[in-house]
Amino acid sequence: MQGAFHWLRVQVFCYATEREDLIRSMITDLAGDGVEEESSEGEHGNRLTVFGKEMTRQAEFRSLFEKLGPGVRGEASRDMEARVDEDCVFRLRLDRQRLAEGALEIAHHGDVLSITGKIVAHPARKGIAVSNLRGFLETF
Repeated sequence: MQGAFHWLRVQVFCYATEREDLIRSMITDLAGDGVEEESSEGEHGNRLTVFGKEMTRQAEFRSLFEKLGPGVRGEASRDMEARVDEDCVFRLRLDRQRLAEGALEIAHHGDVLSITGKIVAHPARKGIAVSNLRGFLETF
């Protein structure tokens, strides 16, 4: 079977007022070891930490989507057309507050852990990417 993605990136921001250990734990629980950390400065000069992991192996993709569970996978599949752009890039945003409580829920606001990935599609067309991703999600 052809791979589902060329790459996936999981990313979350941690603001100065938040516990870095909790945020790091949230992303590590989903993405596994190897999460990178980058410090930056926020709009008002406050500290901002970005935690992220780029995945390139099919086993990592499967592990991540397995952890997302049937509810998130199902919702993502139902509105797949809106989640895949013309460049064959998939976007999914999980609610950070619910994630901190141990629940996985798709977010419709800005406080998120984001998952972005380039879908394998030859030729690179949105319709082909959507079909390939739908096929990948149906394997769970």
